[in-house]
Amino acid sequence: MTDRQQHDGLLPFGVVLVAGPSMRPTLRDGDRVLVRYGAAPRPGRVALFEHPRHAGLLVLKRAVERRPEGWWMLSDNPFVETDSRQYGAVPEELILGQVLCRLGWPRRQPAAAA
Repeated sequence: MTDRQQHDGLLPFGVVLVAGPSMRPTLRDGDRVLVRYGAAPRPGRVALFEHPRHAGLLVLKRAVERRPEGWWMLSDNPFVETDSRQYGAVPEELILGQVLCRLGWPRRQPAAAA
């Protein structure tokens, strides 16, 4: 799941804050990604879309393949099945854009155990 940080409709790019574990290890909770709005998904790339069953909820998942009813989207985290296995293919009109990159480098280091 995601929280859109900015997108004023004037530029085709925006920053989205990642929330939740579904795209681990690729993306982690708190990461920010650069999205190109209006870009069609490509197999193997991460896409931003509106959840097909929860209007207004933005989701990041990996586009696997185009099917007649839409895009098959999967989590990178094998323990999270809230993806097309649960809600089916995502209709084309719900796809908002494609993730270009994760912002910030290097990755945050895990907190040391006390």
